[in-house]
Amino acid sequence: MKPQYLILAIACLAALAAASPSSAQEQRKPVSHCQAIAQNIPKVTFASFSAAPPATPAVSEGEDVKLAFLGHSTFEIETPAGIIIATDYNGWYRPVTTPDVVTMNKAHTTHFTLTPDPGIKHVLHGWSDVPDGKADISLVVGDAYIRNVTTDIRFSYGLGGSQQDGNSIFIFEVAGLCIGHLGHLHYELTDTHYTEIGRLDVVMVPVDGGLTMGADSMSRVIKRLRSSLILPMHRRGPPVNAFVSMFGKDFDIAYAPDDSITVSMRTLPKKPLIYVMKGVQ
Repeated sequence: MKPQYLILAIACLAALAAASPSSAQEQRKPVSHCQAIAQNIPKVTFASFSAAPPATPAVSEGEDVKLAFLGHSTFEIETPAGIIIATDYNGWYRPVTTPDVVTMNKAHTTHFTLTPDPGIKHVLHGWSDVPDGKADISLVVGDAYIRNVTTDIRFSYGLGGSQQDGNSIFIFEVAGLCIGHLGHLHYELTDTHYTEIGRLDVVMVPVDGGLTMGADSMSRVIKRLRSSLILPMHRRGPPVNAFVSMFGKDFDIAYAPDDSITVSMRTLPKKPLIYVMKGVQ
């Protein structure tokens, strides 16, 4: 091929690549290290790996993540790089610093707000704003990768029936840790859900005993997830002991003197620990 034609062909290929917004590279999602153990395996049970090295080379083992309970089902997650995330953000329970990211769920107005602080850069709905749609979140913010797994919710106020994909389990992959927030979970998880979730080192779980699920159903979910650190939330009505009593000698129980905990891959408990923060007791 003559040089001038070769140059023209290269230029055309470059123009086509630049004009193709649907290229495989642009469509590719970040890789989840929490799902790296297995994909699409039915009936898989993911173990907690306290000594597992982080999957992302840029993240060093031992970096601390701070989790603070703000109220109801709102936690503040602060990453090593200073990214602030608020879960099930309703505008009532707010971090002192305006969060970079907030997640929301649709079951009740105590789990979302349609008028969030305009200073929040990323407002993530756990439901689709399109009828019959499904939230599909895959977002990197600073040193955090945030994704979701949707579940169905019951209709409120005794209307009966359920709405598909109205709740999201949000998963925050930070400093090698896999941190999950179950949201307003109404139904026990399926094998597909467990596979999509992958490993959870830390899990925030509603313990209201009925507004979401009964203590026995919720305890089965937690036992299947095998997380190292279990943080109860969303306690309405029965004492948290109704949930805690569902666990035997394979789990440790601690009642914390305050509303926060700092954790890293290095400091995860070796034995699953249900850590009841002061505001939940």
